[in-house]
Amino acid sequence: MALSFCGNDNGSNAYSVDNGVLDNGCFVDALNLVPHVFLLFITFPILFIGWGSQSSKVQIHHNTWLHFPGHNLRWILTFTLLFVHVCEIAEGIVSNTQMGSNHLHLFMPALMGFIAATTSVVYYHNIETANFPKLLLALFIYWILAFITKMIKLWKFAEADLGVQHLRFCITALLVILYGLLMAVEINVIRVRKYVFFTNPQRVKPPEDLQDLGVRFLQPFVNLLSKATYWWMNPLIIGAHKRPIELKKIGKLPIAMRALTNYMSLKDAYEEQRNTEDPEKSPSIWKSMYRAFGRPILLSSTFRYMADLLGFAGPLCISGIVTHLNDPIEVDKTNKTGNMTLGVYFMSSIELLQNTSVLAVLLFLALVLQRTFLQASYYVTIETGINLRGALLAMIYNKILRLSTSNMSMGEMTLGQINNLVAIETNQLMWFLFLCPNLWAMPVQIIMGVILLYYLLGDSALIGAGVILLLAPVQYLIATKLAETQKSTLDYSTDRLKKTTEILKGIKLLKLYAWEKIFCNRVEETREKELTSLKTFALYTSMSIFMNAAIPIAAVLATFVTHAYIEKARLGPEKAFASLALFHILVTPLFLLSTVVRFAVKALVSVQKLGEFLQSDEIGDDSWRNGDLSMPVDSGKKYKYPGDTKAINRKGRYRMDNYEQPMRRQLRPSETEDIAVEVNDGFFTWGSCLSTLSDINIRIPSGQLTMIVGQVGCGKSSLLLAMLGEMQTISGKVYWSKLPDYEIEGNISGHDTILSYEEWSKNRYSVAYAAQKSWLLNATVEENITFGSSFNKQRYKAVIDACSLQPDIDLLPFGDQTEIGERGINLSGGQRQRICVARALYQNTNIVFLDDPFSALDIHLSDHLMLEGILKFLQDDKRTVVLVTHKLQYLIHADWIIAMKDGSVLREGTLKDIQTHDVKLYEHWKTLMNRQDQELEKETELESQTTLERKTLRRAFYSREAKNQIDDEDEEEEMEEDEDDNMSTTTSRRSKIPWRMCWRYLSSGGCLMVFLMVSSKLAKHSVMVAIDYWLADWTSSNFSVNGTNNTKTYDGAEHHSYVPVFIILCGSAIVLCLITSLTVEFLGVAAATKLHHNLLNKIIHAPIRFFDITPLGQILNRFSADTNIIDQHIPSTLESLTRSTLLCLSAIGVIAFVTPTFLIALVPLAVAFYFIQKYFRVASKDLQDLDDSTQLPLLCHFSETAEGLTTIRAFRHEARFKQRMLELTDTNNTAYLFLSAANRWLEVRTDYLGAMIVLTAAVAAIWSSSQSGLVGLGLTYALTVTNYLNWVVRNLADLEVQMAAVKKVNSFLSTESENYEGSMDVSQVPEDWPQHGEIKIQDLCVRYDPMLKPVLKEVSAYINPGQKVGICGRTGSGKSSLSLAFFNMVDVFEGKIVIDGIDICKLPLQTLRSRLSIILQDPVLFSGSIRLNLDPERTCTDDRLWEALEIAQLKNMVKALPGGLDAVVTEGGENFSVGQRQLFCLARAFVRKSSILIMDEATASIDMATENILQKVVMTAFADRTVVTIAHLVSSILEAEQVLVFSSGNLVESGSAANLLAQEDSLFLNLVRKHK
Repeated sequence: MALSFCGNDNGSNAYSVDNGVLDNGCFVDALNLVPHVFLLFITFPILFIGWGSQSSKVQIHHNTWLHFPGHNLRWILTFTLLFVHVCEIAEGIVSNTQMGSNHLHLFMPALMGFIAATTSVVYYHNIETANFPKLLLALFIYWILAFITKMIKLWKFAEADLGVQHLRFCITALLVILYGLLMAVEINVIRVRKYVFFTNPQRVKPPEDLQDLGVRFLQPFVNLLSKATYWWMNPLIIGAHKRPIELKKIGKLPIAMRALTNYMSLKDAYEEQRNTEDPEKSPSIWKSMYRAFGRPILLSSTFRYMADLLGFAGPLCISGIVTHLNDPIEVDKTNKTGNMTLGVYFMSSIELLQNTSVLAVLLFLALVLQRTFLQASYYVTIETGINLRGALLAMIYNKILRLSTSNMSMGEMTLGQINNLVAIETNQLMWFLFLCPNLWAMPVQIIMGVILLYYLLGDSALIGAGVILLLAPVQYLIATKLAETQKSTLDYSTDRLKKTTEILKGIKLLKLYAWEKIFCNRVEETREKELTSLKTFALYTSMSIFMNAAIPIAAVLATFVTHAYIEKARLGPEKAFASLALFHILVTPLFLLSTVVRFAVKALVSVQKLGEFLQSDEIGDDSWRNGDLSMPVDSGKKYKYPGDTKAINRKGRYRMDNYEQPMRRQLRPSETEDIAVEVNDGFFTWGSCLSTLSDINIRIPSGQLTMIVGQVGCGKSSLLLAMLGEMQTISGKVYWSKLPDYEIEGNISGHDTILSYEEWSKNRYSVAYAAQKSWLLNATVEENITFGSSFNKQRYKAVIDACSLQPDIDLLPFGDQTEIGERGINLSGGQRQRICVARALYQNTNIVFLDDPFSALDIHLSDHLMLEGILKFLQDDKRTVVLVTHKLQYLIHADWIIAMKDGSVLREGTLKDIQTHDVKLYEHWKTLMNRQDQELEKETELESQTTLERKTLRRAFYSREAKNQIDDEDEEEEMEEDEDDNMSTTTSRRSKIPWRMCWRYLSSGGCLMVFLMVSSKLAKHSVMVAIDYWLADWTSSNFSVNGTNNTKTYDGAEHHSYVPVFIILCGSAIVLCLITSLTVEFLGVAAATKLHHNLLNKIIHAPIRFFDITPLGQILNRFSADTNIIDQHIPSTLESLTRSTLLCLSAIGVIAFVTPTFLIALVPLAVAFYFIQKYFRVASKDLQDLDDSTQLPLLCHFSETAEGLTTIRAFRHEARFKQRMLELTDTNNTAYLFLSAANRWLEVRTDYLGAMIVLTAAVAAIWSSSQSGLVGLGLTYALTVTNYLNWVVRNLADLEVQMAAVKKVNSFLSTESENYEGSMDVSQVPEDWPQHGEIKIQDLCVRYDPMLKPVLKEVSAYINPGQKVGICGRTGSGKSSLSLAFFNMVDVFEGKIVIDGIDICKLPLQTLRSRLSIILQDPVLFSGSIRLNLDPERTCTDDRLWEALEIAQLKNMVKALPGGLDAVVTEGGENFSVGQRQLFCLARAFVRKSSILIMDEATASIDMATENILQKVVMTAFADRTVVTIAHLVSSILEAEQVLVFSSGNLVESGSAANLLAQEDSLFLNLVRKHK
């Protein structure tokens, strides 16, 4: 049959124009071709030239993405136009089949229209990108021409009496409307942009965000197609494969999504509710959220409804396809002429929908649209949720900055509560927002589903739906139980972590006393409880998974069996499989509903908490302090310090000649202009009705040093805070003066000019304040000191010297660039305090408040700080200093003294005033000063506390070089990666799935469990397929065709044979569901149990060196975060992954079985899928890391702000901190947004792949004309694939991230353990060894690690039984290493130590260590009872313990405690003083009754009194035992019978103390002199 445009039917007069040209239908169709051809001719050259030139240009940056007016409307109209064209093509082709010969004019113009419409949108997009609107004229002309030609066609149809009942008439009418609308859009562009017919076209700038090259999140700015498919994410996701995604790469957020923008809109909505008639009523947060974020949520809900309604197209199309495959419509070719008008056939719309191919295409389009809408809905809610979280965080932060201090200190608002608000409540609300469209979409979806089921199956559908509805509450119950169990698990794991932390902190002691086993068992006990809780958790999880899988099976079973017995009509495959698909659709909302309801409940609680917080008390408005100016953010940064501040000395430094009175002009505070702060009749309180400070009248003279003294608790600190406005004022006023004028005009002469300028530019409104409790930021040392001011090297150096921080900084691994603070390195109290004082000194403020800066410092440092820092540095600058202190010896330096007592001022004046007017007070001070002087002598004799602190710091890093060697195995791997930056290797490594770790994890769970899991999973999925196959068979065989008259008779008896098998299959499927869900979860529990047990044992038995080079935090991470992932997250991910993978595979298997041709189409789809998942996994992992790593600083910033409120407010740095918070929030939100956009990117792509699978499956089925039941089966399975494809990838990506935890744990499992066996058998060691305590050391060489240099070289010595030996030497000379060698804790690679005739290296470690005693420098106590600390093995009687306590002078104190020996010891022994802790350690050593005692610098951290007790005890109680004392103070070993002096690992001198002192050049004499 020849092809001809107008057809060549016999006797047709297709080409005749007798009735007028326009009455020939074919000619009208040809006319319709003209505009399309015109457009293609014009646009192709332009596009071609444009693209050619564009590719040569550098890629245009996205700031050119301007949108012309009506942008989105145009895209929507064009998409609709394309859809109508597809319908037109379909209608044309189907009509053509009814004709005698081919009539090309039925579908050719429609096809050209489709191509032209596509071209129009491509063309438009390019013009828009190039911002060249003049070229839009071509489109304008096209719309007009198309509109006119279609109008002619419609007019002709109307003339021929064709109406709405004919499909082609409807399509033409639609096209006319669409072309008309597009024409209107085009006219609108001309109107707004004035690009033709106007003299001055409008100049347009791109949106502000796009001019900023830092904005990389382009979702709001790209065109509709890119928005829907996340096309703009391609470069990022594909690029991640070559280079990891860093923070730089994801850039900044667009302005509309920044926390500040959203905070403003939320705050406005919140404040708007205040102005109503009832001012007391607190504004509703729900209302504010609705006002600020209601619109996007409504938009998202609209998308969601559209997606849900389109979702029902799937089952209906399947039903249609199966029906019409069964009985193809026989069209009676005879009555063709009846429907012929204008020489062609016109069909009704129902006829078109009976064509299976058309249905297949429709199904495809419906799926694509449904998925696009669904992802759009998800994206909009997630973006809104993130915006809401940013706004809430900013709101909470602003509130924190205004919280009244009393609230914090009186415990109404604890730090924990604030942290919970930030970390938990805001996230709860964000998640609620993510899920909230489900709240109103799901009920609609369920109701629609049930109605459709009823329409398909009648009453039996209601039974199935009833089963689902009855089981839904059970789901909810399980979900709530799950949440409860998770809570209890959390409590146990916190407890376990606490115990583990204790063990790790005291590991040295545990090893020296051979107590590892006992403490290890304590942890294992807690772990047992945690595991019991975990098993319950696993049980509920598996029940939840089981319910989810079993409910649809049960529903299908109930429905079809009742249908078989009740209904008279047969159950055809079209109904069976449509209802099967519907059940699949229904399960999701029902399963999710329980989750959504749970989140809604949580959100209600969160909102209530937030509301309470936002209504809590605020600090008073203190604009009086800042002279009604608010400090601009960067005011701290503006002042550069000119010249060398050290060179200019204001007046010759006065010397303290006269001890009584400073030689300074006496400033009477009556000269008002010389007062910096004044308080009149002040009554202040901390929030209770009682006033803490009463009747305060004080003046702080400006430019002078004022000291506030008084007993502990008399209100000195409160007075400072009252002046800073932190306390609630009951009555009275605080005045802050401006800077006096005469100072500005005064010294503008000679060399003082620079200084006066500097003085003048000082920032008056901020007060440098060093609080009593030191507060550090999580930042470098330098940032902590400069605190937002500009860096001035000289000034910085001067401050560091004044606070003697240099030696401490030198010890830090990165100098002053080392991170300190919560997450940083732990500094000691004194070091922290000095940094805080340095911060106050460095700030360029007129007034400095120092609250007891000497409390944690020893005497040398205090003096240095007083003279260099306060007297010289601050007073040189003529700054007003207010100093609270207990050190009365500094009073002589004060210009003005305020003495306080019980919350009121006792005296005010100079020292001379007080000396003359209040002799009694002055005398009292004198006696106190003398007492302090005595302490001072004692302190000088002791090694100063600071050197000790520095020692601990050095200990912490004593193996820095080694630490750098094996910092973390991960890092090494990363290094390797960087070295071979050959792309291919990096890529392959980054995209590999860690199969080895997966196997490691599974094998930890036990092979039986793995076998059970695999086999039950396979069996379950096979049975699931069998059920559906049986259903296909049953429904297809339900009727037999009588050959004679083509009528179908329904054979009722036959189905009864199908029912029992169906019931058995469904029952076994439900049982298998239960087994699989249980095996996976309990496999997880088994693996978690084994991995944790191994990890704990490995770490506890690791050599001490391991703990020196592995940071504590890193080990703890394995026990906290990583263990938690292994415990709770991996099992569910694994379950989900295996389930979705097997579902996809079984679906593809079934489709291939039904229509083998499908396999050909599968190859390209599989390739596409492989690349999508490969790229996504890498990018997702990077983005997840970014999200995690940006979250921590944000949470830390909140908690550190809450802790340092007073300091921040005193410094007036609120604006800077707010800015920082907004930056941190935005960074975290950017990472999170990108992560969710990447998830959408993946889901859109896998969904489209799924739609392709459905299309190919349908087309293959239609062409292969197989049995209708099987086609239904294949299509139902194809529909499920779309749901599960993206889960496969998401779970793969999650599993990859989670397997990193197994990898980290595994890396610790490969550490070497100490050799606990020894070469001697325990039975060979005498029971009472060592009975004498004789020690021979022969040519001993010791090192910490085979890689390192020896720390002791060829040491030989002999110690008699019962001798008292002292060991001394400079720091790092190897004294402590010797003590460790006695316990075989270090690598003895040459020589030996023989104790009572036995070489200790041959002994089993347990035996050796349990027979010797040691007292360490740092007293370690464990939480528990006193008994546990003295005798964890429970071998001693109470009498023995009391005796030990008595020797250690602790008996009376312990007796007084509640519980005596069973009295509680808190974590780290915090409830005892350091001295008492050291005495407990002594008692511990005594309980052991060993004949050898080693004291390693045991008196370092205790006061004189305790040290004397210790010495006495050692001399009496240990009179008959060998005592080896390692001394940091030579004075403590002057009585020793033998002294060993070490220098850099060699024993240089030995002999009695007297002999060594007699030798002139002895090192010992040197050491003694140095310490005098």
